[in-house]
Amino acid sequence: QVQLAESGGGEVEVGGSLRLSCTNSRRTTSNNAMGWFRQAPGKEREFVAAISWNGGTINYADSVKGRFMISRDRAKNTVDLQMNSLKVEDTAVYYCAAARGAVSGSNQANYNYWGRGTQVTVSS
Repeated sequence: QVQLAESGGGEVEVGGSLRLSCTNSRRTTSNNAMGWFRQAPGKEREFVAAISWNGGTINYADSVKGRFMISRDRAKNTVDLQMNSLKVEDTAVYYCAAARGAVSGSNQANYNYWGRGTQVTVSS
């Protein structure tokens, strides 16, 4: 059973940085694509970034391109999201997810395991 846990959330001022980390504590997901999604209050959950099993394919939402960077360490079974130049509109609960396949993208239906989320608040 895959059990994902996010960490690293918190409150930061506009322009600041945070690094989120996702760990699978039960079963390896080293051969699965991984993704980050977020849900702001009153909005639907949306795609943020995804990385293929070997890191060869990476996708970002247009809203975070150039500011966020996804990475993974297959040996440690972790996936990180470095968030720079944070904006108020980045405020949301951020979720880590594991995909069914080795390569995935923005479609949430491709992800079958989800963490409980970590809150990121960007204040002005």
